[in-house]
Amino acid sequence: MAEKNKKETKKSLTMEDILASLGSKVQPLKKGQIVKGRVVEKNSNSLVLDIGGKSLGLVAEKAFIEAKDFVRHLEAGDEVEGKVLIPETPDGYTIISLRDTAKDFVWKKIEKAFEGQEEIEALVKSASSSGVLVLVFGLTGFVPQSHLTEKNASNINSLPGKKVLLKIIDIDKDANRIILSERAIYEREEMEAKKKAIKNLKEGEIYDGVVSGIYDFGVFVRIPVLSGKKKVEIEGLVRVSEISWEKFKKIEDVIKEGDKVKVKVIEIKEDKFALSIKQAQKDPWEEVAKKYTPEMKLEGEVVKMSDFGAFVALEPGIEGLLHITKIPPATNLKVGDRVSVYIDEINPAEKKISLGLVLTSKPVGYK
Repeated sequence: MAEKNKKETKKSLTMEDILASLGSKVQPLKKGQIVKGRVVEKNSNSLVLDIGGKSLGLVAEKAFIEAKDFVRHLEAGDEVEGKVLIPETPDGYTIISLRDTAKDFVWKKIEKAFEGQEEIEALVKSASSSGVLVLVFGLTGFVPQSHLTEKNASNINSLPGKKVLLKIIDIDKDANRIILSERAIYEREEMEAKKKAIKNLKEGEIYDGVVSGIYDFGVFVRIPVLSGKKKVEIEGLVRVSEISWEKFKKIEDVIKEGDKVKVKVIEIKEDKFALSIKQAQKDPWEEVAKKYTPEMKLEGEVVKMSDFGAFVALEPGIEGLLHITKIPPATNLKVGDRVSVYIDEINPAEKKISLGLVLTSKPVGYK
């Protein structure tokens, strides 16, 4: 009888019991958990991974498509890192995403292509007056209109869906930015002249330029520079933070394509350079102490409301805070309102101005 009970106990043991008896316990996986796996099987639409647990990892459907370029380079036995999307399916699989791993892999390819000045065939996704968006190893890159060949630039709206041969001319992994050029391949002589022109630039110099393109990360500006005895136009990027001293919601609120602007060269790195529009102008805060004095009354526009008051623009680039304690309860201010204010306190070093509200009827404590 004792022998029979011993056999029944043996049969009822699960894999988890066995592992536990050996001093190990299978920990259930959680959504979002990072796991390492070894490639067991690779198919045309899925990837099977040994993730060391009681179930196999599966990369399939959307997760497979978004990592397809990366998966193409994997072989059985390769180790990869992924994120758990579904801890366990009814079929007993753990669904894995390789998106982050694939992105790192793609960025390494992009960096290699950039450093080696490789030519890349890319598919055009969309076009605008600023340039075209293209697919580069699965990521989105941008070709400014001025970096397309004359033929493609004049037929820019016909480019979506077509493939073009490009070179990467600037990358920023943190900003997820890839800038490419078609002319770098087909107009080498002109590009060489532009490289020479860039060498003639000096940080701190100010140039007259024209806004040639507007994009969500900034604007491109063309400036004329000497290359040998010949003047050539080179194009530099003004990042969003370097466009204006004035705060704005959309770039188009402060600048338009075709605008003539003064720009300052703020950085030169090999064949690339960065420009600033606002640094080519005087910082408006430098004149604040001369222009504004305590008790001065003036008008401004409410540009932002917050929990602690209203920010009022006194001039482009100069805002003051009308603290909530200085706004009577019956006064309802909103963005766009013109208000009469007085200067309560100025701190140019910290770029702060405290304001008070000028009232027609004067409650106690108000001017």
